[in-house]
Amino acid sequence: MTQTLPPGGTHLILGGARSGKSRFAENIINQAGGGTYIATGRAWDDEMANRIDLHKQSRGDLWQTLEEPLELCSALQTCNVTGGKPVLVDCLTLWLTNLMLEDRDIDAEIAALCDLVPTLVVPVLFVSNEVGFGIVPENAMARAFRDHAGRLHQRIAEIAEKVTLVVAGIPMPVK
Repeated sequence: MTQTLPPGGTHLILGGARSGKSRFAENIINQAGGGTYIATGRAWDDEMANRIDLHKQSRGDLWQTLEEPLELCSALQTCNVTGGKPVLVDCLTLWLTNLMLEDRDIDAEIAALCDLVPTLVVPVLFVSNEVGFGIVPENAMARAFRDHAGRLHQRIAEIAEKVTLVVAGIPMPVK
């Protein structure tokens, strides 16, 4: 299935771990000639550092990478002013994790992001992990994460022009 960029709009791409959601999003922007990759992940250990390095190498020269684990709105505003190229945010759930670990006001951060998104003139693809298909987590922090992620996804999906669920590498349009 060929996907195109929403012109000046947003596309939320959800999926489970290793579902192919990032590859799907990258392919959309590669077809447009590349863009800006806002990476929200942090290298907490050697294994994650290696994953990040491999991910950067696989993207090639069509991409500019901004590593921004917390200040997502500022990074998006910068891309909006300076770029014109499409933006891929990978991923919202890592951003959410970082906010929780820094004890930030999650509701305020989500509200700020959702207020900003409709003002952006560059196309933005948001990649995120769908965590709501599993069992109820056994600890309070994991339950809070799942709840925050669910609310974040609902808010972004509401304002996005497109929403796609990727399962086993197969994109399924939701909106």
